[in-house]
Amino acid sequence: MSAVQLRNHIRTLRFEHGMTQEELALRTGVSRQTIMSIERSQTNPSVLLAYKIAAALSVPITQVFDMEGKLAPV
Repeated sequence: MSAVQLRNHIRTLRFEHGMTQEELALRTGVSRQTIMSIERSQTNPSVLLAYKIAAALSVPITQVFDMEGKLAPV
């Protein structure tokens, strides 16, 4: 069974809004390196940061993040 992974569309949404990583970082209160790491799926954001990113991009959180893979059966 494949592991569940959090995918994001931050880079695409940033480009659509004409926003740099630095601008998104300033709007969300984190470093540019943090934004870069999340975009590259090297790290997952906290729930609060995920909501801040969505708010900064003016889209619902489900448009920024989605899950890939299946949860373990119960």
